[in-house]
Amino acid sequence: MKFTLSWLKDHLDTTASVDEICEALTDLGLEVEDVVNPADRLADFTLGKVTKAEKHPDADKLRVCQVATDEGEKQIICGAPNAREGITVVVCKPGMYIPGLDLTIKVGNIRGVESHGMMASEKELELSDEHDGIIELPSGEVGDRFVDWLAENDPAKVDTMIEIAITPNRPDALGVRGIALDLAARGLGKMKPAKTASIDGKFESSITVTIDEDAASDGCEVFAGRLIKGVKNGPSPQWLQDRLTAIGLRPISALVDITNFFTFDRNRPLHVFDADKVKGNLRIHRAKGGETLVGLDEKEYSFSEGMVIISDDEGVESIGGIMGGLATGCTAETTNVFLEAAVWDHIQIAYTGRGLKINSDARYRNERGIDPAYNMQAMDDATQMIIDLCGGEASDIVTAGTVPDVSRAYKLDTDRVQSLVGMEIPAETQRETLTALGFVIDGDMAQVPSWRPDVRGEADLVEEVARVASLTKLEGKPMPRSSAGVPAQILSPMQKREQIARRTTASLGYNECVTYSFIDKAAAELFGGGSDATMLENPISSEMSHMRPDLLPGLLQAAARNQARGYMDMALFECGAAFHGGEPGEQHMQVGGLLVGKTVGKDVHGESRGVDLYDAKADAEAVLAAIGAPAKVMIQRGGDAWWHPGRHGRICLGPKKVLGVFGEVHPKVLDALNVKGPAVAFTLYPEEIPLPRKKSASKGAVTKADLQAVERDFAFVVDADVEALTLVNAAAGSDKALIEDVRVFDEFIGGSLGEGKKSLAITVRLQPTEKTLKEADIEAVAAKIVEKVTKATGGELRG
Repeated sequence: MKFTLSWLKDHLDTTASVDEICEALTDLGLEVEDVVNPADRLADFTLGKVTKAEKHPDADKLRVCQVATDEGEKQIICGAPNAREGITVVVCKPGMYIPGLDLTIKVGNIRGVESHGMMASEKELELSDEHDGIIELPSGEVGDRFVDWLAENDPAKVDTMIEIAITPNRPDALGVRGIALDLAARGLGKMKPAKTASIDGKFESSITVTIDEDAASDGCEVFAGRLIKGVKNGPSPQWLQDRLTAIGLRPISALVDITNFFTFDRNRPLHVFDADKVKGNLRIHRAKGGETLVGLDEKEYSFSEGMVIISDDEGVESIGGIMGGLATGCTAETTNVFLEAAVWDHIQIAYTGRGLKINSDARYRNERGIDPAYNMQAMDDATQMIIDLCGGEASDIVTAGTVPDVSRAYKLDTDRVQSLVGMEIPAETQRETLTALGFVIDGDMAQVPSWRPDVRGEADLVEEVARVASLTKLEGKPMPRSSAGVPAQILSPMQKREQIARRTTASLGYNECVTYSFIDKAAAELFGGGSDATMLENPISSEMSHMRPDLLPGLLQAAARNQARGYMDMALFECGAAFHGGEPGEQHMQVGGLLVGKTVGKDVHGESRGVDLYDAKADAEAVLAAIGAPAKVMIQRGGDAWWHPGRHGRICLGPKKVLGVFGEVHPKVLDALNVKGPAVAFTLYPEEIPLPRKKSASKGAVTKADLQAVERDFAFVVDADVEALTLVNAAAGSDKALIEDVRVFDEFIGGSLGEGKKSLAITVRLQPTEKTLKEADIEAVAAKIVEKVTKATGGELRG
């Protein structure tokens, strides 16, 4: 919301400075985002006088002017048609910055003649779009500051503009008068009486209005209008143009500028139809679907079924509460207008505005809420301004629907301020504050003003009192704490696992990410999601349309953003929920980790290497161990499609319970998400880990055998597709009493083994507990190992 200081002073009698006003606004909850003082960019420009003007010796359209300045006489070349002897001008000397040209003036040579500066036009100083000639001032002395001259003779040109942020619950502050009301309540001035008019119609309107039954309850509650004949639609007066220009609006014509003025002055969107272009009468109704309209922005819009539109006897002429149609828009030839003021359903406005992707000032205000009680008075006030600026005479007002009754009152308990916000404010001060804000106090009841839709209860009354008194006066006081009788914080087993997983993964060198729980459909489909069950009904954007089926898409997208900024090597992790449906229980906790690029940089000990699946496997096993997974697990194939088909594994507890997956990310997935590999990852499922049994009161001491362990190596030739785990499990199961550990220490492919064969070498550790093993005992166990492995793999002992 933008407004100027002079505009504010139309409603507020104040002597407060801009700094005081801005500080108060922010403290009241209307945060100041920007302050623009045109005087700042004009501070260096001074007045000069052209003492002599001659034709340029080598250019017919240029003049060589001698200009008296505060630094003596300067020669300036000028091409403006009004450059002549005797006029007072604005001088831009070398070294000065020209805002309208975005350049700094230098001494120049124009066709052989030196020029020491320039004489400015209004456009070059960003005062207006006027650039047909240089500025001519009717008064002023040589050397006077131009900004001082403007402040005295044309103050609107140096009017300070203030921009504030409006929260959705404060639509009343979308009008300058609403802002002034807050400042008056704070004590920065007194409100000036609102300028109101009472217009008696001179004739009946030839245009009538109706609201269809299906649009009356939740589309348009009241629609008022009146015909104004004999207007002359020319440029609006300079004061009105200056107001609109200062807040970034382009003056168009008197009729249009008046409606824009009321939009910002009183938060009251209005619309004017060229009455001669309206065919028959106006009807507010819901679209059937497929109707079209070319809006005032010259874009064509197609309406979906249910949108509220305004039509005449021949077709759609306006988008209710959002934008008028080009066909019935006012032009310089307009002589008869139909003025509209209506109260629209804010939910319907939001639905239509989003559907058509229109962001207009009218939509912004109507979907947040306007003052319904001001609707009919706004019709008279706007009519009076039209008659004052454009002439004409007005008809009686025609209406459809009824003005909604929004009156409500809540009990004012003056003790609640202390109990709710901890501020001690006298009861009389509380009543004075609410009265200043427009509330009507009757005994212990506070009647809420019609322009404050956000006040819905006793707590809101307290908020208004505290807000005006200033919440910055609150002192922080710690809550009293007592350890007596207060139980210690208790975490659920799953919360403990999540906490331990975070600490463990971070200790392994990973950086934690917190990504959105929703991603785009294409990314979701890469990871088995993207179904209608996980699609959001009202997504923030098309890139956040579905709930994530896995943590990896978010981590990979984070990696892609980092790589785009030059960070090629990274370790990222996240703990969070993934979703496979929209019903309760159709989500599960995951711990996801991602390694991209190289492990470490090259150093004196050797070259760096790219990450591989064994890095991911080791980290996954470390995290699982930390959160209580059993030590003995199975590694199986059979991961999902986003894993590299030959370079991944599932960590299982039995044939069906999957504790996690690790491996290389599929190259197609990396390409789709713009990630440069190598990239390996792991996904763990903490909920699949069995809960630990209840611990016994005492734990037995660890027993270690006193007898010497024995290790033997075996090498088996097996088919190339035989997994090492199959061989290890077969060897370990041949004698569970003696065999303590089996490890693979070598793999060999090729040579004399032949096509489709490989050699796997294992070390078997035998640990006796009752007697020292003799050679015969060892040979007996070795025979069992060979037999079991041969049977399980189809291989043979390598000679």
